[in-house]
Amino acid sequence: MPVPRVIPCLDVRDGRVVKGVRFENLRDAGDPVEQAALYEQQGADEIVMLDVSATPQGRGASLRTVAAIRKVLSIPLTVGGGVKTIADAAAMLEAGADKIGVNTAAVKNPALLEALAMQFGSQCVVLALDALAYGKGRWRVVVRSGQETVPLDALGWAIEATQRGAGEILLTSVDRDGTHSGYDLELIQAVSSTLGVPVIASGGAASPLHLVEALRAGADAVLAASIFHDGTFSVGQVKQEIAAAGFAVRPIEESAA
Repeated sequence: MPVPRVIPCLDVRDGRVVKGVRFENLRDAGDPVEQAALYEQQGADEIVMLDVSATPQGRGASLRTVAAIRKVLSIPLTVGGGVKTIADAAAMLEAGADKIGVNTAAVKNPALLEALAMQFGSQCVVLALDALAYGKGRWRVVVRSGQETVPLDALGWAIEATQRGAGEILLTSVDRDGTHSGYDLELIQAVSSTLGVPVIASGGAASPLHLVEALRAGADAVLAASIFHDGTFSVGQVKQEIAAAGFAVRPIEESAA
C-alpha cells in the first residue's frame, strides 16, 4: 500500500494565500512562500498551490509565485489555475511545478487531458474535481473556482478524466469546503472505490481525526488548509495522529513534533 500523503493547500489570490467557506468570503491567510517553507519544515509530503483568481480573470496562474515557492521547496509542488493549453502547462512546469492541476478547461475541452498526458505523462496531470451534492450519492461538477455548476455527474467525469489521461484526482467537496465539518466521506468512497488512480481528499478538515476518516474512506492523500494556516495543528502533529491510527507516514523531522 502506498504511504498516505499529507498535503497543505495554498489557495492564492493576488500573491497572497486566502481561505474562505465554500469558495466565498475569502480572507487573507499569509504569504505563500513563507507558508510553503514552513509546511515543508513541519513534514509536509507535498504542496498544492491553486491560483483561485486565474480562471475567473481569464489568465494563467502566477508564474512568479510558482517560481518563488519552488526556490524554498524541495518536496513535490502541484499548481493549478487557468491552464488552458499545453503551453500554459509547460510554462508552469518550467517555473517549478511538478504536476499540473486542471479543472475548468478540462471540463470545457476533455481532449486537453489527453494532450497533457501525451506531452508530459499522466503522472504530471491532476484533475481538480470540485463536486457539489444534489441528491443522495450524487454530485455535480463545479468550475470557475466555485462560481459555476455544470450538468456533469462528478463520478462519471472522474472516470472519463482518468481514461483520458489524468493520473490523480484532487477531489474537493464544495459543500464541506471551509466548514470544518469533516470531509464528505461518501463522496471519497464513491470516487476512490471506482478509480484506479490516487485520490486526494479535500474540503472540510478541522482535526486530525477528519484526515484519518478520509484515509479510512479510501483516500490516498489528505489535503487541508485552514487547520494549517490558522496554526490549529502543525503538519507534524497531524501526521503523528495518522500514525497513531495505524497508517504508515513518511518520517517527520524533529522540528515537526
